[in-house]
Amino acid sequence: MSEDHKHDGHDHSEHGGHDHPAAPMVDEISDFEVLELAVRELAIDKGFFTAEDHRVFSEWNDARSPAAGSRMVAKAWTDPAYKSRVFADPLAASKEVGVDWAEPTGFGTTSDYMHLTVLEDTPTVHHVIVCTLCSCYPRPLLGHSPYWYRAPNYRRRIVRWPRQVLAEFGLILPPEVELRVEDSNAKSRFMVLPVRPAGTEGWTEEQLAEIVTRDCMIGIALPRPGRTSDGPRPIYKAKRPVQSGGRPQGAAQ
Repeated sequence: MSEDHKHDGHDHSEHGGHDHPAAPMVDEISDFEVLELAVRELAIDKGFFTAEDHRVFSEWNDARSPAAGSRMVAKAWTDPAYKSRVFADPLAASKEVGVDWAEPTGFGTTSDYMHLTVLEDTPTVHHVIVCTLCSCYPRPLLGHSPYWYRAPNYRRRIVRWPRQVLAEFGLILPPEVELRVEDSNAKSRFMVLPVRPAGTEGWTEEQLAEIVTRDCMIGIALPRPGRTSDGPRPIYKAKRPVQSGGRPQGAAQ
């Protein structure tokens, strides 16, 4: 080995003799992340909860997915008695698919406990949900909300031009279908029960659950045979952002 390789200041033992600059774990940290860290450390210091409590809750939270909501819809499609319970007492019906809203984490955290309403689509009525205030969402059933659901662009436009926004998602509803937009709030959550698609006669509950995706339960997509996941949805910068007073980007102030 030449002298310049012996004393170049790098350890080549794990990289096959090639230099690999260490990648930073975090490219940048937002003001909100700084605030969360500060509040978390203060709460632990004051004894409101322990670091272990936070770890357990974080792991539970990260494991949330739309699977429970999908099972609820599929079960309602195949079991008329259960469907009646979904509308009469959705919190009790949630327990039948493994979600207890009173203690969603299993150790007493009730931050997600609230009133839940399941909205039934019909061939002539279609529902879509939004939170115009922030990002209220039925996390125990649907997991984490998608980034576009939290975006101000979706939140302000879906209540003004719902058909146009749904068309941007690829969902074009006939004019004879009534469109209802439901706005979540601090203690109320909504979930859509879509119409069971044709061509699924004789399917098992498990097969049906596979085509009930998150977007179907928000109301920006319809379930259909063969569609078992929600594709990525790009976000484009607004041409007339709110900060510009409605003027196009780059226009003179």
